[in-house]
Amino acid sequence: MQSRNRTHAVLIADVVESRSHSHLRSALNEKLRIASIAQLDDRLIRLPYAVTAGDEFQTIAPRVDAIPNLILDLRRRLQPLQLRIGIGIGAIHGPLRPPVNRIAGQAFEFARAAIHQIKETRKYPTLTAFRSCNSELDQMANLVYGLHDTLLRQISVKQWETIAIYLSKNRVDYTAKALSIDISTASRNLKRGYFWQIEHTAAVMENVLGRAFL
Repeated sequence: MQSRNRTHAVLIADVVESRSHSHLRSALNEKLRIASIAQLDDRLIRLPYAVTAGDEFQTIAPRVDAIPNLILDLRRRLQPLQLRIGIGIGAIHGPLRPPVNRIAGQAFEFARAAIHQIKETRKYPTLTAFRSCNSELDQMANLVYGLHDTLLRQISVKQWETIAIYLSKNRVDYTAKALSIDISTASRNLKRGYFWQIEHTAAVMENVLGRAFL
C-alpha cells in the first residue's frame, strides 16, 4: 500500500514515569496487542502498534481526522498507564505496511518533535502535542489539548473505569449495570471525570482536522 504523497497522521507515544512500573514492557506489549486488534477493526489505526524503544510505541492513523478519537481510545485502553502522545501530520515515504517502525518521513519527524515539545514544556505540563506544516493549526490544537490535559490529569481510576465502559456501551444505564453500580453513581463518575468535555473536545477536533487536511 503506497502512501501516494498524501498527508498522514503519525502517533508516537511513551509512558510517563515508566521506571515506576514493574514489568512494563510485557504489560505494554499485551495492552498494545489488544488495542491493535480493536482499533484496526474500528478503523482508528492503519497499522498495528510497534514498540520502538523501551516504552515508546507508534502507529499511523487511517485519516488525519481519526486522531482525536484515537487519542481518547488509546488513553482509556492503556489505563492505568499515563501517556505522552505526539502527533505528526505530514508526508510519509514508501509503502504503508507493518512494521510501522520501518517507515519514515516528515510525519514521523513531526511526531518526534511533538514528543520532545511535551518533555520540554515547563510552564504547564501537558500530555499531548501536535506538529505539522500548519503552525496556526498547531497553536490552536496545542492550546485545546493543553486545557484538555489539565482535566485529564485529574481523572481518578474509578472515573476512568466508568469512562471505559461507557465508551463501549454508549449508555449510562448499561454502564451502571456492567459496573454493578446505580445509574446516578455512573452519571456522577462521568461528570466528575470530565467525560462530556473530553468527548466534546474529540468531536470538535475531529471536525477541525477534517476541514484542515481532507
